[in-house]
Amino acid sequence: MESFIGAGVFLFGMIVASFVGVVVSRRATGESVVRGRSKCDACGEPLSIFSLVPVLSYVAGKGKAQCCGSRVAALGPLSEILLGALFVVAYVQFGINYTLLFVLAALASLLALVLYDLAHEILPPVFLYVFIILAACVAWMSAPDYRSLGVTVGIATLLGLGILALNIFSRGRAMGFADAPLVFGLSLLAGGSAVSGFIFSFWIGAVIGVGMLAARPRGNRVGVAVPFAPFLAAGFLLALFTSWNPFTLVSEGMMRLLGV
Repeated sequence: MESFIGAGVFLFGMIVASFVGVVVSRRATGESVVRGRSKCDACGEPLSIFSLVPVLSYVAGKGKAQCCGSRVAALGPLSEILLGALFVVAYVQFGINYTLLFVLAALASLLALVLYDLAHEILPPVFLYVFIILAACVAWMSAPDYRSLGVTVGIATLLGLGILALNIFSRGRAMGFADAPLVFGLSLLAGGSAVSGFIFSFWIGAVIGVGMLAARPRGNRVGVAVPFAPFLAAGFLLALFTSWNPFTLVSEGMMRLLGV
């Protein structure tokens, strides 16, 4: 029974991710997100129902569009698998209750932010507002008492202000202005794991950033802009769903290196 429910949650997550992709691609284009058939990005031909099946249509078509044979970006099916997996993890951690509904909605809105940031290097305010409201609902429903809720909000405010200060002092070169409210919302969602998520975000960003720079040719490594929303999302979700403590991980790693 548990496996059956988990499979259903995973499928639901993939469907939601597919819809999120439509919302992101049609934002600010004048197209309705609920009406009108999806079209091929390469030739503009309306897509068949089979071409809209999450993941399976990509696998069956071997990564190519049926209408014109053009290459289909792998980001779509990858995001569908990712959100499906996150939905399952959230279901396992929170169980079936009202809190889970808000967690799933927050994860879907976070995916919209990440996808839009990857495409345009900007976080739309409307997406941010929706995410913060949903994260605040999760924080309120998860808090055992008002004191714990106050601590969560206080930590979220401090972390958000820290990112805002970094943006101001670096004149926008280190962090974007919209990263501050995103960190605030992620901290509300992560609750007691917010500080760990904050640290993990910068660790992940540093590792991937160095890897991207190393992969670029010499003399072409200046002015590389890297969207930070994906790193923030990855770090905070890692902390939320694992409850790992970065300081404990570092101390244990040092002890193993020293053979203690």
